[in-house]
Amino acid sequence: MSSLIKFPGSYGIIVGISLLGLAWLIAWLRIKGESFHFDIHGEKGSFAPLLSSYLDIAKFVLGLASGSIVLLAGSATLRTTSHVVSYFASPLFLLALSILYGVFFMATMIVNYEGYRHSTQPYTRLKYVTNLALGFSCLLCFSVGYLWLVLNVIRQG
Repeated sequence: MSSLIKFPGSYGIIVGISLLGLAWLIAWLRIKGESFHFDIHGEKGSFAPLLSSYLDIAKFVLGLASGSIVLLAGSATLRTTSHVVSYFASPLFLLALSILYGVFFMATMIVNYEGYRHSTQPYTRLKYVTNLALGFSCLLCFSVGYLWLVLNVIRQG
């Protein structure tokens, strides 16, 4: 177990998985009910514009996170050692988890909404909580990862 902790970036992975678990637990405890409606006041298709907005926000965060990873990894090639400095590892893993959670958030939102619209699958509490947890974990991992990255750069600079 101690060799796993010595792995550069292991703290970022632990924090990212913990953020997902914490977001899921908070959502589970706060959301009451068995099934939910996507559409506002039962008006068919009224959630579609909101879904588009949610997906746009997720795409924006994914673009920023992936661009940051590429920039940091690309700048490593300019170093004589060609390795990303180890103090960037944990924030980079958080940004990577942000991307992963964001992709899963977009996929589950679309699948759940399609099932709801076609009346083949109810939008249950578990699905609602999972969507909330993935969406907020995407944002949290991105925010914490960037804050961690900035603090590391300031500390090393």
